[in-house]
Amino acid sequence: MSDAQQERYLVMGATGAQGGAVLRQLTAQGRTVVGIARGAAEAGTMPDAATAHPVDLADRDALCRAFDGVTRVAASLPLVYDEDVAAAYAENIAYAAETAGVRRMVFNTNLPVPPEPTGYPAFETRRIAEETLRAADVPVTVLRPPLYLDNLFGPGHAPALVNDGVLAFPLPTTLPVSWMSLDDMAAATVAALEGADELVGSALRIGGPEAVTGPRLAALFEDVLGRDVTFHPMAPGDFEAAVSAVLGPQLGAGIAGGYHWACASAGADAFTADAAATEKHLGIRLTPLRQWIAAQPWSRWAAPAAANEEDAQWN
Repeated sequence: MSDAQQERYLVMGATGAQGGAVLRQLTAQGRTVVGIARGAAEAGTMPDAATAHPVDLADRDALCRAFDGVTRVAASLPLVYDEDVAAAYAENIAYAAETAGVRRMVFNTNLPVPPEPTGYPAFETRRIAEETLRAADVPVTVLRPPLYLDNLFGPGHAPALVNDGVLAFPLPTTLPVSWMSLDDMAAATVAALEGADELVGSALRIGGPEAVTGPRLAALFEDVLGRDVTFHPMAPGDFEAAVSAVLGPQLGAGIAGGYHWACASAGADAFTADAAATEKHLGIRLTPLRQWIAAQPWSRWAAPAAANEEDAQWN
C-alpha cells in the first residue's frame, strides 16, 4: 500500500464553499476523506466518497472522535467573530489533532491577517486561531488568502453585474486585490497538505495571478463579457446592512468589519500576494482572471424578463 493510500484526510467546514472545494479535490484524487460539518443535516449533503461527521467545534470529545485515524487536516473556522469562542474552537482543534497524531495540518485563515492588531474581529479571531494552532504539537502550515472571486458570483453581487453592468463591492477604488478562485485555494490547500516539510511552520500570503483594483477588475469583466461594466465602491455600512438583513446583525458586523478596515486603514499591499511565490512554493498553476470570468454561467443571474436574451449574450 502506498503512502498516499495510508493517509486519511479531514476537511473542516466540508459543506461550505471553501471546505467543499477542498473535499471535492481530495475525493476526485481518490483520497480517503472525512468531512465535518455542524449538524447532521449539513453532513448529509456531502458526497458519498467522503465519510461525514456532524461535529460542533465546541464539543472536544466529538471532535476527537472525528479526528480518530486522521493524518492530514484542512482546518478553518466557521463564521464566528467572538474572540473567546474562536480561541476555544482552536484549542479543541489543536487538542484533537495532537491526540490523533496528525502529521500535517493546513489552516486557512479565510482572509489576510494584518501584521498589527486591527480591532476588528474579522481579523483578530483568525489571528488568535492561527497563533493557537501554530503553538500546538502538530506540523502546521498557515495559508492567508485575499478575497475570493466566487463571492462575485453569489446573490449579493452577481445580479447587479449581470442585469445592470455594476460590479459593486465594499472596497476603495484604488486598493489592489489578488483575487483568487475557490478552486485555486483548494489546490493550494491540497498542495500544502502534501507538500515538502519546508512548508511546516510557515504562514504564506497567497493569492491569484493578478493584483487589480476594482475599476481594473470591472474592465476585465467588460472585455470578457462584451458589455459595459462599472465598478461601484459600496460603503461598508451599506454592505453591513445588506448582510445583516440576511444573516443577522452579529454576523453582519463581523463579516463587514474587514471591509470597514479595508476602506479606512488598509495599506496598498494588504490584499495582495506574490503570485510567482504562490506557484513556486505550492507547485500549482493559478487561474487567470479572464479565464475564470469566462468560465462562469452568468446567465443564471439574469432577470426573468431578460433571461432568453441574456442566455445568448452571456454564453
